[in-house]
Amino acid sequence: MTTAILLTGGTGTLGRLLLPHLREAGRPIRVLTRRRPAEQAPGVEYVPGDLATGDNVERAVDGAATIVHCAGSAKGDDVKAANLLQAAVRAGAKHIVYISVVGADRVPVRSAMDRMAFGYFAAKRAAEVLVAESGIPWTTLRASQFHELTLATVRQLARMPVVPVPAGVRFQPVDGAEVAARLAELALGEPAGLVPDLAGPRAYGFDELVRSYLRAAGRRRPVVRMPMGGGAYRAIREGANLAPDRAVGRRTWEEFLQGNV
Repeated sequence: MTTAILLTGGTGTLGRLLLPHLREAGRPIRVLTRRRPAEQAPGVEYVPGDLATGDNVERAVDGAATIVHCAGSAKGDDVKAANLLQAAVRAGAKHIVYISVVGADRVPVRSAMDRMAFGYFAAKRAAEVLVAESGIPWTTLRASQFHELTLATVRQLARMPVVPVPAGVRFQPVDGAEVAARLAELALGEPAGLVPDLAGPRAYGFDELVRSYLRAAGRRRPVVRMPMGGGAYRAIREGANLAPDRAVGRRTWEEFLQGNV
């Protein structure tokens, strides 16, 4: 066993921001990726593999003392975590660090409607449980929605002639770079279990996020608030995805828009 760190999702939104922090620590870094990036960071070993199928995961985890699991998607996070953890247990990993989402334990996902709109929370929660029960010492950080992913969502919605948003839903976006810095700190430290949430400085109505993007982009679209059904939607309307007592992020949504739109 070496002091190597394996990073999953190293070419994604969070992984790209996290990788420089890990490199600065001077530890051998390995990135598990479905396809090699065109531009590869110096001194980083890229291992092709697929967490969804388990393909080549054992090779990726071999010799890694610490695993930082950032690979995520709209669904299937629990399957990816299970495949990674099975290989990590066999390899004798000493620390697994997982990035989850604020509200993973508070948003009930039971109906088909819940799964369609908010299944991400259930998959994240299932992965959290797998990590905690794996037998590997662990650390899990729950963060609110990243500025970067929030922007991608509202930009996609703004392509419509009329922009529908779920009524009464609020988000507390946080800067991805701030999450990356905290995650690096946790990865280079000792296993700490479930650590305090990391959320942005303030909460916004979903319609506010869309309208502020439209203003920044110089576009005009009517925004229509649409009611939804299901227990997950009710929980989120009540703020289950927010962490007002952990509004420790510094960069605001407005500042992010100014630099990215």
